Amino acid sequence: MPRGLHTARRLTSLIGEHMIPVQGNGRTDGYRAPRAPRDRHRHRRGLAAFLIACGAVISVACSSPASEFSRYARHLGMREQVVEGTVFHHVVFASGPRASRTLHVYLDGDGTPWGFWTPSADPTPRNPLVLRLMALDPTRSLYLGRPCYHGLAKEPPCTNALWTSARYSEAVVSSMASALRRELAGTGIDRLVWFGHSGGGALAMLLAPRFDATTDVVTVAANLDIDAWAELSGYAKLDRSLNPARQPPLPPRIREWHYVGGKDSIVPPEVVARGTIDPRRVIVISEYNHTCCWEAMWPSLVANVDRAGSPPP
Repeated sequence: MPRGLHTARRLTSLIGEHMIPVQGNGRTDGYRAPRAPRDRHRHRRGLAAFLIACGAVISVACSSPASEFSRYARHLGMREQVVEGTVFHHVVFASGPRASRTLHVYLDGDGTPWGFWTPSADPTPRNPLVLRLMALDPTRSLYLGRPCYHGLAKEPPCTNALWTSARYSEAVVSSMASALRRELAGTGIDRLVWFGHSGGGALAMLLAPRFDATTDVVTVAANLDIDAWAELSGYAKLDRSLNPARQPPLPPRIREWHYVGGKDSIVPPEVVARGTIDPRRVIVISEYNHTCCWEAMWPSLVANVDRAGSPPP
């Protein structure tokens, strides 16, 4: 059951507990207030508490995915700001020590590009997995949002193509690159490590070679061949997007680490292994799937990448 419908039904149930049906013409056709209790002050206090609770329920039910995502980021102690890209704006979240010369850049998945049969009004991810992973990373880190995500979908020149068929297009990639360059200006950062989950991994492969400071790319459950992924999933091809599998290999100076869950039915290992990447850089974690249980291994994975050693067994 959708969250809003469940909340509405629960709220109706709560109201029903405080109202009594009025009998008229042999049927229930209205409500009247219950009899006043003997302790009027106690009743008033209870009613006030009930109304406050109802307001909280309604507030949660009406919160947008973007506001929920931002709220969770603040809960994790992250700093939020809006950064200009090319012609788009980008929401970014930052964490970790500001003085570090290494920056870990986190790229999220596609979120919710589609509703029931039409493009979603807000493609912001509903599952803040990437925020949770970033919270486990002690290094200076930046969550780089996509154009039109995180409450910006109605800003011109956003169109729903930017989170559907053109979600990995040159317009998206170049604007994200521009936003990151603004963030890097004057920071002294000389090492970039990219972490991308799902569709964020595809974007990491497209963005990494555009920065001379890139040393490593880490993808998790990433659709690195978007044509193979669309065919396997029964989706229409993302014909306005760049396909990482059709791009030149990354420069030898960039180390690659491509993790995938052995139980991932959304992006199975054979999709990750397609394209120009070295199959030896694909690490299959047999018991994991698309979202579970990457947090368990994240601290050791990050530490290993920062040491630039071999992937953990």
